[in-house]
Amino acid sequence: MTSNTLLQHTEIIHLSGISWQTYENLLTELSASRRLRLTYNRGTLEIMVPSPEHERYKEMVGRFVETLAEELEVRIDCLGSTTFKRSQLSGAEPDKCFYLENINVIGGKNRIDLTQDPPPDLVVEIDITSSSKNSFEVYADKGVPEIWQYDGNYFSINVLQNQKYISVERSLAFPILPLTEISNFLEQVGEKDYLELVKEFRKWVKRQI
Repeated sequence: MTSNTLLQHTEIIHLSGISWQTYENLLTELSASRRLRLTYNRGTLEIMVPSPEHERYKEMVGRFVETLAEELEVRIDCLGSTTFKRSQLSGAEPDKCFYLENINVIGGKNRIDLTQDPPPDLVVEIDITSSSKNSFEVYADKGVPEIWQYDGNYFSINVLQNQKYISVERSLAFPILPLTEISNFLEQVGEKDYLELVKEFRKWVKRQI
């Protein structure tokens, strides 16, 4: 009860010296009701309670990805917040993740094994109440090529180069469009109706192509 109150108040908590088995046990115990988000990186565990604000931005950016795929006729598979693990080292649950280039490799699979399967081509991370530093290290471990990040003020596109993420102007997934413009749409979240904002984004995409 005490820890639950703490989490609701702070929305995020960091623990160190956590074993891989403890992390695995928590994933199993919380599987029936995954209200908490867990990120594990070499003994450090981050536990987060997503806020309504976080969830609004997560859904909006995810919808923007799907809209881009629709208008550009790109095949896409959304795996949401699937847990991706590198045994004994790291594990994370992205806010949203998508397969595009590797869609044929994982098509129809109900389990993704990163020892055999490729990582998601695109991950979305919303940093309203937390930093993605640990998550970025986890995604680099797994070879995720691209991360879209939004911190409530700034939207960035980050691509993996030499095991580090660098901010770039053009997306690997949708290279023909100036997607840093997404910042302008995200600034309107909460002010405009969800579907109205999606329609405006779709119109913008159509003008660009």
